[in-house]
Amino acid sequence: MARRESAAAGPGSRALVVDLIRSSGPISRVELVKATGLTQPTISNIVRRLLDDGVVRETGDTVATGGKPRTLLVINSRSAYGVGIRVGADTLTCVVTDTRGGTIGRELIAVSPAEDVVTQLSDLYLHVTGGLGLAPQSVAGLAVVAPGPVDVARGRFLALPGFGHLDLRRALSARLGVPVLVDGDAAAAAVGEFWGRQVSRDRTFGCLYMNSGIGSGVVLDGALHRGASSNAGEIGHVSVVREGDPCRCGNRGCLELYAAPAALVSRARTITGLADRLGIRADDPDARAFDVLARAAIYGDDQARVLVDESAALLADGALTLANLWDLDTLVLAGPGFAVAGSLYVSEIRRRLGERAVSRRIHAVQVDLSSNPRDSAAIGGAALVLQGSVAPGHGPQVAVPQT
Repeated sequence: MARRESAAAGPGSRALVVDLIRSSGPISRVELVKATGLTQPTISNIVRRLLDDGVVRETGDTVATGGKPRTLLVINSRSAYGVGIRVGADTLTCVVTDTRGGTIGRELIAVSPAEDVVTQLSDLYLHVTGGLGLAPQSVAGLAVVAPGPVDVARGRFLALPGFGHLDLRRALSARLGVPVLVDGDAAAAAVGEFWGRQVSRDRTFGCLYMNSGIGSGVVLDGALHRGASSNAGEIGHVSVVREGDPCRCGNRGCLELYAAPAALVSRARTITGLADRLGIRADDPDARAFDVLARAAIYGDDQARVLVDESAALLADGALTLANLWDLDTLVLAGPGFAVAGSLYVSEIRRRLGERAVSRRIHAVQVDLSSNPRDSAAIGGAALVLQGSVAPGHGPQVAVPQT
């Protein structure tokens, strides 16, 4: 059961109640009163509206208390659907989830350099939702996520070539007629893992995300910590080598320059015979080459294992920084970079936090691997939309921008 709250009966109260039902359900109205500190009439009014909106449903089960049986409430998984699309270097991944975070559809396509990106994203959205037979009114919206930094207010991806001056949020919303969000992949993955795992809002929840770069997200009291411009959590741009290599961000010696997949692939190519022996071709994208390298490390190739272990040690330093800054009690590793050798990273991070975390004598930090690391950002995009729709106050505002 989540800790007792003292929320006023305002817009955030609905978000609080939805979050408690999501993470603690099945749960009764009486338990909601005890958990939130809200009055019984307030809880009854909020629950009635949630039932009317179809966000929650009564299970039909009751709890005997010696008096009137208590009816239990759960999230209605079919009340709405969220769509998330992750923009990668050469692929687009589209995922559709239900209100509880369960994946009901997925499609991955190659990016066509010759085709307009708004058209590609729109066509992918329409193809996937149409193929699933989803009624337009059942879709809460679309979130497009990519590596940061992101200008969330203006719908722009600043780190992707050709995207810096394109307001994707407005362009896609005008094309599709649905609410559209634009956000960072690490932030989205954090919300997706929090939402889909039914994590209680009393947890201080962190997500370490690795794809082409390295990022993180932290969820506090059920809401993503965003920072001044929604770009909090750029742990990949913390310096780990003083006066090290220059980074695109303007800093030097950044973590992702030494620990991210591209850095390991680049080093592997410099080791005589390693790339040829593993079957890494000169024209292989970094993502594929890293999967090959990580698989070799798992299966006992000494040279590959040394590279992955060095990356894991640096990531463990980043995880330690994250845990100490936020006093985390839960950390999940997500992103395609953890898809193959995630177990090696989890083991090293668990060991490092167990030995060095400031809070280790008070509480342990639970470290887990995402159940779907490759799709975690796209799933998180869908979760962002759903959180903003069914639990306004905890998630971003979900509305169609005015033209």
